[in-house]
Amino acid sequence: MIIEAIKKINPNAVVSVNGLDINTCEIEWHNGTTPISKANIEAQFPAVELDEAMADLRIKRNAKLAETDFHALSDNTMSADMTTYRQELRDLTNGVTTVEQANAVVFPTKP
Repeated sequence: MIIEAIKKINPNAVVSVNGLDINTCEIEWHNGTTPISKANIEAQFPAVELDEAMADLRIKRNAKLAETDFHALSDNTMSADMTTYRQELRDLTNGVTTVEQANAVVFPTKP
């Protein structure tokens, strides 16, 4: 998570991290990358956690969409229920702004 937090501040940072705890890890800055304080890195942890929760939610959502993709083929007529279900899946991430919300999402029931 430390490298992800650094990349939120400086996407071009070239860095290596030894350790998982921000307080005890060793951070080595490479290729002239300007060092970032551990406090500023740690301040990015909530954003990184949200990114990870949203990525997990999207993976699960995309798998459910993939399960029903055959309904959307040109030689099939998709039912209104299936159309609604697929749209609800696509809309799942709308308005999700916290890790708690991402983890609490309830998937619609497949028709």
